[in-house]
Amino acid sequence: MRAPTTPSTRPALLTLAAAALLAGCSFIPTYEQPAAPVPTAYPAAPAAADAAKAAADIDWKDYFADPRLQRLIGAALENNRDLRVAVLNIEQARAQFQIRRADQYPSLNGIVSATRAPNTSGQYQNLFQVGLGVSAWEIDFFGRIASLKEQALAQYLATEEARKSTQISLVAAVANAWFNLLADEELLDISRRTLGTREESAQLAKLRLENGVSSELDYSQAESLTQAARATYAQQQRQRALDENALTLLLGQPLPQDIRDSIATSRLANAPVMPALPVGLPSDLLVRRPDIRQAEQQLIAANANIGAARAAFFPRIALTAQAGTVSDELSGLFKSGAWGYSLAPQLVLPIFDAGRNQAGLESAQAGRGIAVAQYEKSIQSAFREVSDALAGQATLREQLAALRAQADADARRLQLSDLRYRNGVASYLDLLDAQRSLFGTEQSVVQTHLVQLQNQVSLYKVLGGGWTEPPAPAAQR
Repeated sequence: MRAPTTPSTRPALLTLAAAALLAGCSFIPTYEQPAAPVPTAYPAAPAAADAAKAAADIDWKDYFADPRLQRLIGAALENNRDLRVAVLNIEQARAQFQIRRADQYPSLNGIVSATRAPNTSGQYQNLFQVGLGVSAWEIDFFGRIASLKEQALAQYLATEEARKSTQISLVAAVANAWFNLLADEELLDISRRTLGTREESAQLAKLRLENGVSSELDYSQAESLTQAARATYAQQQRQRALDENALTLLLGQPLPQDIRDSIATSRLANAPVMPALPVGLPSDLLVRRPDIRQAEQQLIAANANIGAARAAFFPRIALTAQAGTVSDELSGLFKSGAWGYSLAPQLVLPIFDAGRNQAGLESAQAGRGIAVAQYEKSIQSAFREVSDALAGQATLREQLAALRAQADADARRLQLSDLRYRNGVASYLDLLDAQRSLFGTEQSVVQTHLVQLQNQVSLYKVLGGGWTEPPAPAAQR
């Protein structure tokens, strides 16, 4: 049975009731989203149909149509360790938010104690106690704990956005690594064919030298070009191995053997065409790019931290309470009349702290300024990335077409030079120059095509593609 309320306990109970009624006051500044510090449109942005689907709404399986690349991306999403860390960061942030939310409620503990101590007469006395207790529960009158909870919630949401950003980057990285391997194989094939041609030319030059038809200079030039092609071939073999190792790291597992075997017969020109993407406006990036949303959540967290720093200037009200049974004999713990409770509210008012609270507020305000700058920079970086991708899209197509036309012209030139040399009309130097030119142009075609494909991947990435928002319940507050 609870002890009756006495006149001396009523003021304390009224104080606690008023504090509980008014709890929830907040000193968090009103959040205002900073203006985007970028132009309202991209330079030289292509016109797109209004009905076109935004990049962020295109699933990566629909954008990358190659079944082999789809398998690789799927394996990376399952096994990549960076993505796994990003998922665990979400779990950790969720747990931190739950801790902050739990701080708003009292912790109820079971208490069992036994004490033996001398009394005022010098005789030893036993005291046994069993009951329930609430220890130093802070009643959040000025919203300090609520502000910390809002900060933890924003940090949790920021880690979710970081996970999405990590997935987007991973999808793009796997696609780029795959195109690198295809380009490596194509370059190896060009170098292999060029090396064979130059070895034949060197043998021919040696025979002509031995028969007194040509000079030793012609043979030396042919041998020099042969060794240069052999060195290039070795370099490209090394680069292919390095690129395969990079892809293996992204996948988190070895490259499947059937996919590795298929690379030798693959060409960049046969890669499935990636669909055209509407660019939209720079303001679309604020809702399409997870890294920008992450920066904004971090800004919201810094804003909430100011509320907690402001609340530190005001009193803290804490409550310690116990209810149970007390007896000087173990057998009398549960007898009638042994029941009771204690209620001990405490108000702590900061008077002198050597400027600690003021420094805490200034630190929180500076943190918010840093978060604003980081948010604005993330918008500016996104704007630049999209603009760079658009610039590449406009020029790489023309560059690739010109290089392909040059390669055709160089191939025809090599045929004519070889014919003229064999008939003694042209010098061997003309033939070697034609070989060098064709080899360099063929390599440039492959490398430029690779850059063009990677530019399309980059545009998909920087527009927020590679992540589709799953339906999920709203976070509890």
